[in-house]
Amino acid sequence: VQLQASGGGLAQAGGSLKLSCAASGISASISAMNWYRQAPGKQRELVATLTAHSRTCYADSVKGRFDISMDGAKNTAFLQMNTLKFEDTGVYYCVVDVYGSDRAFWGQGTQVTVSS
Repeated sequence: VQLQASGGGLAQAGGSLKLSCAASGISASISAMNWYRQAPGKQRELVATLTAHSRTCYADSVKGRFDISMDGAKNTAFLQMNTLKFEDTGVYYCVVDVYGSDRAFWGQGTQVTVSS
């Protein structure tokens, strides 16, 4: 299983970035795609989830600013991040859940840095 995340980088506060996560090598059906982040000195947190039933869930800190979506045909998830804040800085990880397994698959992470 490979999860290739991209789209991170440097943005100014108030700006936008769009992250992508391409999943390959997954033989089972995806039940959910998630984005986690870890800010410097803080614990990793769940930012957004999109289930196979198209249900979404967001951390309170990003509601109304971030949008998770997926291209099912390409097994690619996206995280559109708008109105970025300094506190959005961190390493963002794509995580995939699949049916029939308790194991989650993690990508390598992509750095997002927001300058204030």
